[in-house]
Amino acid sequence: MAADAAATASSSVTEEELTLTVKWSGKEYTVRVCGDDSVAELKRRICEVTNVLPQRQKLLYPKIGNKLSDDSLLLSQIPLKSSLKMTMIGTVEGDIIVDPVEAPEIIDDFELGQDEAVDIKDKEVNKQKLKRRIDQYKIELKAPCRKGKKLLVLDIDYTLFDHRSSAENPLQLMRPYLHEFLTAAYAEYDIMIWSATSMKWVELKMGQLGVLNNPNYKITALLDHLAMITVQSDSRGLFDCKPLGLIWAKFPEFYSSKNTIMFDDLRRNFVMNPQNGLTIKPFRKAHANRDTDQELVKLTRYLLAIAELNDLSALDHSNWQLFTDDNVKRRRHA
Repeated sequence: MAADAAATASSSVTEEELTLTVKWSGKEYTVRVCGDDSVAELKRRICEVTNVLPQRQKLLYPKIGNKLSDDSLLLSQIPLKSSLKMTMIGTVEGDIIVDPVEAPEIIDDFELGQDEAVDIKDKEVNKQKLKRRIDQYKIELKAPCRKGKKLLVLDIDYTLFDHRSSAENPLQLMRPYLHEFLTAAYAEYDIMIWSATSMKWVELKMGQLGVLNNPNYKITALLDHLAMITVQSDSRGLFDCKPLGLIWAKFPEFYSSKNTIMFDDLRRNFVMNPQNGLTIKPFRKAHANRDTDQELVKLTRYLLAIAELNDLSALDHSNWQLFTDDNVKRRRHA
């Protein structure tokens, strides 16, 4: 009985909604979070109302020391009370911005065991986080969703663009065959861009690369880091991911797990929808590799080969390079 009571109490703490006041630049802002959210999630909420990027925020609340400097800490582990006031120090990005250099580069990607990945996807706390994100995040369409088209969701950094190399012209860092790839994909897929950076940077970079005004294809929507959620694994701790369920909930008449595929160089981003993610080779050192990189050419063939299948989630995308037109024909007639 005592154990059950303790478990119930712990559950109520993590699910309880907290209304916090953040003082910044002479004004006060209200943000709402839950105990099962992390400090990183709190910073996302603050970013929504202040436009100060999470990595540029320093949160001050003397009563708890420096705990708010640990992005991985759950708010239920900090003695926060609803209606408390904290101070935030931070600067909004200027009108001319670059990729946030203070954000750590993620090279050590990881692959969770199948059982652990399923556990994360099905865990109730993560489903609740996704539900809250669906309620909070608005996707603004740049082009109408098209009935009968599948959905392609694309990362930016190291997927479409080498964001760490330097160049006089951003086009020198664009992945080879990008526009040819997007043009071919657009015939069968609506296209959304989802980056773990700010919307301002997404719009700037896609504009510089000529993606937003190309006459041969349209981008349906852009998503940024505020659309992501934080999940926890036993082996890897807390990390961010991109739940496709957010898009499916916003546009259920157009998209679902059966007609969606996401390309990203980080497989951890797929943990809430592993059957829909395809991990691609990262595009780094653009100056040395742009004459030989053929990844988008190969991915174009794959996208067009699977475009007529009824259920993309039934595919094992990890073997995408072995997929041929003959494979498609066999599946279609099976």
